[in-house]
Amino acid sequence: MTETQPGNSPPTSGSITTDVLVIGGGPAGAAAGYWLARHGHDVTIVERKTFPREKTCGDGLTPRAVYQLGEMGLADELSKYHRYEGLRAMGMGKTLELQWPSHSIYPQHGYVVRRRDLDQMVALNAEKAGATLLQGYEALQPILDRGFVRGATVQTKDGETKDIHAKYVIVADGANSRFGRALGTFRTREWPYGTAIRTYWQSPKHDDPWIESALDVKDRNGNPMPGYGWIFPVGDGTVNIGVGLLSTFRDFKSVNTTHLLDAYAHQVAERWEIDPGNPEVKATSGRIPMGGSVGPKAGPSYLVVGDAAGSVNPFNGEGIDYAYETARMAAQVLHEALVSNDPSVLQQYPRMIDDEYGEYFKVARLFARIIGKPTLMRELTRVGMNSRTLMEWVLRIMANLLREDEKGPAELAYKAAAKLVKLAPNA
Repeated sequence: MTETQPGNSPPTSGSITTDVLVIGGGPAGAAAGYWLARHGHDVTIVERKTFPREKTCGDGLTPRAVYQLGEMGLADELSKYHRYEGLRAMGMGKTLELQWPSHSIYPQHGYVVRRRDLDQMVALNAEKAGATLLQGYEALQPILDRGFVRGATVQTKDGETKDIHAKYVIVADGANSRFGRALGTFRTREWPYGTAIRTYWQSPKHDDPWIESALDVKDRNGNPMPGYGWIFPVGDGTVNIGVGLLSTFRDFKSVNTTHLLDAYAHQVAERWEIDPGNPEVKATSGRIPMGGSVGPKAGPSYLVVGDAAGSVNPFNGEGIDYAYETARMAAQVLHEALVSNDPSVLQQYPRMIDDEYGEYFKVARLFARIIGKPTLMRELTRVGMNSRTLMEWVLRIMANLLREDEKGPAELAYKAAAKLVKLAPNA
């Protein structure tokens, strides 16, 4: 970064010049900044808020996310937080405790880390690697030069505006992605999206070794709802409790998620020993684009990563691992573009994304449509909860822990589903 201040200190005046400007300092933006800095490039991350800050999330890290954090050198830091062993699935009056499936690359455990802690950890790690992290800097609009994005005009928390000039831009400003929309990104509206709401409760079971998922969430009147309820023990005296819903449900827009969370909290109150009427903080909610539904993912001088690209798994609403993974791919592509001085390399990125997730997300989107029908959801839950073996296969598929080196029943079932979705071109 070229400016008037020493080191990585925020500049006080004038414009800034950098190789790559990253819009957003959340999971995808911070990871992109880390990998670009590790490649030796001058990278600047602008984050609208100041760390630590809260985000609507279940706070659970699956094995894929744990692996990516380890790759960024954060394994020791991560080990300070609550480790869990797998998923406790609940439905139709039955309970199954399912260990994370074995895999040649990914670990067989996860962690629960509040996003206020996790995002700060990853962002400061990027700064430590050499990225410039500007907190309290909001990207107002892109800087355009003959059709190429060459940076952004930003505003500091003190109200000062300045220009940051860059050869390339990474769009990582989250699910709402105002900056992405300014560049012309859009969501495929026919594809499913989700909404989630969560808060925290004090619980003596805060260090439970399982995260919990309820597969038969009901509203206050006992009516079944699509989606799932979760309880993630944080290990700090609290549990994160929330519900997620899919847009494929016929009456999705009329559902009051605050009431649904309240109903779910009352359902689990005795077992988790919480006071359902006394959460630690007010519940927060968010809308989640899924299944790669946002595009285009690349322009002549920019790439879109993480939630801004709709990189969320429709099977389970999980997005952090895909944020880290897409950011790492984008950083590799930009590294090659910078070294070769060839911007056409950026067009490899959408193909990489499609090769990695295209088929899987298509299967998951079709699954989201199926479970949007309450009758089908109940029947699938009934069948699954009567077979531990079947649910172990389902967990492997839904967590995207499929094995390339071993074709077990889960992999064979997934491949069969993938063949079927080819018959549904718009899924």
